[in-house]
Amino acid sequence: MPELPEVETTRLGVIGYAKGESLLSIDSSQKKLRYPCDFTKDDFIGSPCLDINRRAKYLIFNFGQEKLLMHLGMSGSLRVETTSEIKKKKHDHYMFHFTGGHSLIYHDPRRFGFVVRYSEAWREKMTAWGPEPLSADFCEKQLLKKVNQSTKTIKQLIMDQNVVVGVGNIYASEVLFKLGINPMKKGCTISEEEVGGLVLEIKNTLHKSIEQGGTTLRDFISGKEKPGYFKQSLMVYGREGELCFKCGTAIERLVLAQRSSFYCPKCQTFSVSN
Repeated sequence: MPELPEVETTRLGVIGYAKGESLLSIDSSQKKLRYPCDFTKDDFIGSPCLDINRRAKYLIFNFGQEKLLMHLGMSGSLRVETTSEIKKKKHDHYMFHFTGGHSLIYHDPRRFGFVVRYSEAWREKMTAWGPEPLSADFCEKQLLKKVNQSTKTIKQLIMDQNVVVGVGNIYASEVLFKLGINPMKKGCTISEEEVGGLVLEIKNTLHKSIEQGGTTLRDFISGKEKPGYFKQSLMVYGREGELCFKCGTAIERLVLAQRSSFYCPKCQTFSVSN
């Protein structure tokens, strides 16, 4: 699924075509998405888009008094097309037409994503989540307090949105490999030095991915329809059975909380005492 860098890349790719422009019309396919549409087109028509923000893996379109919340689900993407030259594709579920001659098109083959009103309930829910990983609020002191109180694995903890939002499966696996930390290691056994490394490496890895355009996933298209390139740099994710780039040991896969984790058993050693 699109992870935080893909969502941020999308935001950066489309914001220039919507911010400051007014919404002329909305076309929808009426196909059922993860959540039903809870707004009418008249709620937003004529309103200028003041900004597009991101919280975790969600996009928030600010139209002043009203806001729209968008999640790309497992296979969603958002692309820009010139309104007069739109080439509608199968699984295009929403088209937002703006002044300025451009449209934002929400595409989701598996329909696990959604577009809904950004309600007070959503705002309260998101406010209760952990800090953004690229913000100053995500720091060694904050993470140390969270992990040292938990017997969950470190992989589960850095993917827990109550600890820090938006660190998805791909990037969690990559960060742990770079630091030589086994994904099965319990949070309460993580040292202060390791916590400092985690904060720094999470920020570095996400920044690098955003700079390179996001992970190249099959269903991901950036705002300008250019794929990301970060997948070429992945060290362990999706490489089960392939040789570790550092030591030559075969990469292994294990399942934690129903998610696949990839690691090198030599570079990321693990013992019962961990």
